[in-house]
Amino acid sequence: MKDMITALAGGVGAARFLRGLVKLVNEEDLSIIVNTGDDIELFGLHVSPDVDIVTYTLAGIVDEAKGWGIRGDTFHCLEALRRLKQEVWFALGDRDLATHIFRTNLLKGGRKLSEVTAEVARALGLKMAILPMSDDKFETRILTANGSIHFQEYLVKRGAKDKVLGVEFLGADNAKPAAGVIDAVMNAELVIVCPSNPVVSIGTILAVKGVRDALKQTDAKKVAISPIVAGAPIKGPADKLLRGLGLEVSAYSVAKLYGDFLDTFILDTADFAEKGRIEKLGIEVKVADTIMRTLEDKVRLAETVLEG
Repeated sequence: MKDMITALAGGVGAARFLRGLVKLVNEEDLSIIVNTGDDIELFGLHVSPDVDIVTYTLAGIVDEAKGWGIRGDTFHCLEALRRLKQEVWFALGDRDLATHIFRTNLLKGGRKLSEVTAEVARALGLKMAILPMSDDKFETRILTANGSIHFQEYLVKRGAKDKVLGVEFLGADNAKPAAGVIDAVMNAELVIVCPSNPVVSIGTILAVKGVRDALKQTDAKKVAISPIVAGAPIKGPADKLLRGLGLEVSAYSVAKLYGDFLDTFILDTADFAEKGRIEKLGIEVKVADTIMRTLEDKVRLAETVLEG
């Protein structure tokens, strides 16, 4: 068993995997670096979707059916806003709103996103370090025929229907890693790249200054789980984003995106034919069932990753 483990994470897919991982490792030995390119201001509130999905999932309060939000939440506030003719395309539950109000008030008071995230995690009884990738402004935008739109608008409001012409990371040139991010990579014995969108979840983290270099330099073993199975993403628009960047939609494409720092790639059994092509990139390949339908599936996949 590894002593210090660091995971790079997006939203739902990462959160599901991490639920299995925490059954096998001590929370205190785990650091999770989470994408904040999806962060958005709604109704004057700072919303951190991926940070919240990971936090709620590990705290055992996530709405499992949706993969986001709080289980059993109500939406009275949103319904009232709708009656006031406000745009309510992004679903924020009533209890979920408390997190965003708390976060926004502390941020306005001069606290950093990483500090607020740690407070929320502690309040929910979590002991692992949940680290936003940056405390600085970083915004993922999708280039479409109608112009550049925020990723959440592309995904949620417009249902990922627009053809992707490109992806841009506003703020990437200036965004610095949040406190603890580089140390988490450099001091780890194992770094896990969760099965998250390689473009707008993991790609954002890798775009933060110093993170990719740290992954190349660390002595940690670096293992990634493919989010693409049989030529399609398990969840989300990774296929549309990869195509928009001129890349084939395959596990190979994902492995190649991480190829300059990765040691081992976990490939789904459905993609066994990709094994040889990925190995030619100089990456060790392990084949396993990566579909996480049950908690047992999540634990089994985590065991495969920990075996290195």
